[in-house]
Amino acid sequence: MASPSPHTGAEAFESVIESKLAGKLPRNVVEELKSALAKYKLTEEQLEKIVSEVEKELESNVVDPGEPVGMVAAQSIGEPSTQMTLRTFHYAGVRELNVTLGLPRLIELVDAKKTPSTPLTYVYLKPEYRSSREKAIEVARKLELTKVINVTLRIDVDFLNNTIVVILDKDMLEDKGISVDDVVNVLQKAVKKANVIQSSEDPYEVIVQFEEALDPTKVERIREKILQTKIKGVKGISKVIIQRREDEYVLVCEGSNLAELMQIEEIDYRRLRTNNIKEVEAVLGIEAARALLIEEVMNVLEEQGLEVDIRHVMLVADMMTRTGVVKAIGRHGVMASKESPLAKAAFEITVKNLVDAAVRGEVDKLLGVTESVIVGNYIPIGTAKVGVIFNPHIKE
Repeated sequence: MASPSPHTGAEAFESVIESKLAGKLPRNVVEELKSALAKYKLTEEQLEKIVSEVEKELESNVVDPGEPVGMVAAQSIGEPSTQMTLRTFHYAGVRELNVTLGLPRLIELVDAKKTPSTPLTYVYLKPEYRSSREKAIEVARKLELTKVINVTLRIDVDFLNNTIVVILDKDMLEDKGISVDDVVNVLQKAVKKANVIQSSEDPYEVIVQFEEALDPTKVERIREKILQTKIKGVKGISKVIIQRREDEYVLVCEGSNLAELMQIEEIDYRRLRTNNIKEVEAVLGIEAARALLIEEVMNVLEEQGLEVDIRHVMLVADMMTRTGVVKAIGRHGVMASKESPLAKAAFEITVKNLVDAAVRGEVDKLLGVTESVIVGNYIPIGTAKVGVIFNPHIKE
């Protein structure tokens, strides 16, 4: 080899790394290596040595054939999980917002709950809105679901005059950025066969005047309908907190509704995030749901100070999403999709699973660990995973 120059130049450095690593290492490893080595002045010989060490390290981390990766993953996640707390914590010091952490959150994730107990959405704004607190407040008001009940002090029923009087809370109206006219307009659309007007005596009284006599048996239903009428906001977003993060304002929302939030002009939909796995699956697809599942599990573990290799979590996420739908780790999810009737029976509802399998005439090929243990077969892991072929007629 020709003697190398004292230091590898920028272009030469790029070409050396590409020529040495092309096809040998994953692209992300190559890029990470480039950015790390660019800080140092290296000769070609030094560069080659480092690349060689990286290759060795990568090869040493590859799983051996026959390794029981499922068992290792279960143990690696399960054992640290016993140290988790069972509490629901306040979120980042903000009293108004709760978030489920620790074991309850981990259980939610592996059970693939349709709606998490504390769904959160992180809303990032477009450049023209993100640096102004006033504009962030405007967007927050636009997002937060506000019903008549949220701005009402009390509601009175007058059977004599066939009216229902809604007394509004002045302070709440100002806080939510809502006018009395807004309330009048939404109630006029919501309540049929009634005329809705603002009281001439009190500007914060709204009168719902019915054409026919009020039926005492239906009053409670009408009253509830009035209180639950939506004035503005996004369905599912019950509360919005404004936070300052570095050089921008971010809205942290209690609740989630990705599909509707993505259509709001002020929101940067590319950075929209939620902790609701099922909603991400429905709106963005199974790959996005898998990525979020991995991220959420890792966040739960790291928040508790537990170190778990991400590859164990990735394996669990792959099992939960391999059918194209997020399925729970349980008898109605991952276990239900197993092909082995004996493995299903060993998990839960033994008699029913065995009877169903017998009625259908199912055959168990004994390819898994559980079914092999049941019948006393060699467990198909490690050296028992491979078959040795020996032909005594072949001469050496």
